[in-house]
Formats: sequence, C-alpha cells, structure tokens
Amino acid sequence: MEILFFCTWKISRKSAKGKAKKQKRKEESAKYAMSFAKVEAANKIKDPLDLVAPFRKFERNGISLKVEFFRAQDLTQEMTDWVFDLTKKNMQKLYEESDWGWKDREKLEEMTEEKALYLIALDSESKPVAFTHFRFDMEWDEELVYCYELQVIDEYRRKGIGKFLIQILELLAYKTEMVKVMLTTFKSNKIGETFFMKAMKYTLDETSPEDPVWEETEYKYQILSKEIKPKPTSKTQEEAMQTSPVKAASA
Repeated sequence: MEILFFCTWKISRKSAKGKAKKQKRKEESAKYAMSFAKVEAANKIKDPLDLVAPFRKFERNGISLKVEFFRAQDLTQEMTDWVFDLTKKNMQKLYEESDWGWKDREKLEEMTEEKALYLIALDSESKPVAFTHFRFDMEWDEELVYCYELQVIDEYRRKGIGKFLIQILELLAYKTEMVKVMLTTFKSNKIGETFFMKAMKYTLDETSPEDPVWEETEYKYQILSKEIKPKPTSKTQEEAMQTSPVKAASA
C-alpha cells in the first residue's frame, strides 16, 4: 500500500508539472499574439505623426524645419538617393572598420524594404537636412520601435534636430504601446555612443552581445535601448488623482 501511494503521488506531481508547463506556454503564446497585434496596428497607421502633431515643426536654435513621415515605397527616387548617400557618407568608414563591411546593394535593400519608415526634416525650401529610418517591430517577443538610422547633414549638427527626431520615436513608442526604443551602434562611434547614452539616457540592452572572456576577439557593436513606460490605466489615473489632488488639478 505504501508503494502504491508513493507512485500515485509521483504521477500526480508529474501531471501538475505538465499542466503548469502547458499553462505557461499558453500564456506566452497569448502575450506574443498581443505584442504582434500591437506592432501590426502601429504599422497600419497612415501617418504616425498625427499622434504627435505638435512635433511636425522644429523651431529652435535659430532654425525652422518641418518633419514629414514617409514609407520607403513612397519616397521619390531623389529622396531615396539622398537618404542612402547621406548614410554612406556618414557611416561607410565605421562599417568598414567593423567586421560587417560596407556593401552598397545590401544597405540600399535594407533602407528600401517595405517595412522601412522615415521621418525626414526639411528646411523652408523643402530640402532634407536630417532623417531617421525606423520600424515598428518585434525583437525577442517584445514590441518596440527600432531605430535603424539617425543621420544629419554637417551644417545642421549640434542644433538639436537629432535629439528631436529621437524624442519623436519615443513618443510614437508611447502612443502605440511599444515597450522600448532600440538601436545598434558601433563601439568605435564615440560621438553616437555619447549622444545616445549621455544625452538621451539609453543603456545597454540585455540582448547586447558580451565580449567573450577567453578569446581576443570582441564585438564591434552594441545594442542600446530605452524602456518606454506604459500608458496609465484609468484605475491608475483615478488613484493618482485621489492621492495627489494638487498635482491632478495643476495638470
């Protein structure tokens, strides 16, 4: 009888573990489906800048620009050439110094893929001066905005337009309920690293590769990200108003 009882208990425990694993897989599947749905919905927005209308204009440091949204397939050939040529001018050397290398055809294909989205800053004569190539995407089962490129022409650097475009991406991530903004930067690009980590407060993402301990080789790039806090629920807003009436009134 004791042996029979022991075996029954062991079988019951296995059954419980099986149910727990099944439930976990079910929850993970549901979470992925929800994240994927958010990305799909974000990609269907006709013009994401409608979500942050005041940011269509940049008027600081003595310059006035307008920001417009484009899908890769909607760019004119002239504009496609401009974004590619500026990226090549600014980035080719960094690519060649890494183990990635630079290949015109592969880079152009990446920048003109169907999912590629652009925010382009234009001056008063509608000439482009800066842009960011970004996408609403999934990385490691997380919904996010991925910044592929942030490029500014020489004459408009250090005037705040790069920071402005990244802030738009962060706002779009917030509005579309993405969990973070992510990007890849070369370790040799100290200007870019300082900009993102010091000025914009990005940190190493948990998916960024670590250099091997016992080998001389090292990764030439790093993955940075900034977490985007989710929108407060109506319950959270109500609790905030109850606990901080002065703040709520002033808001």
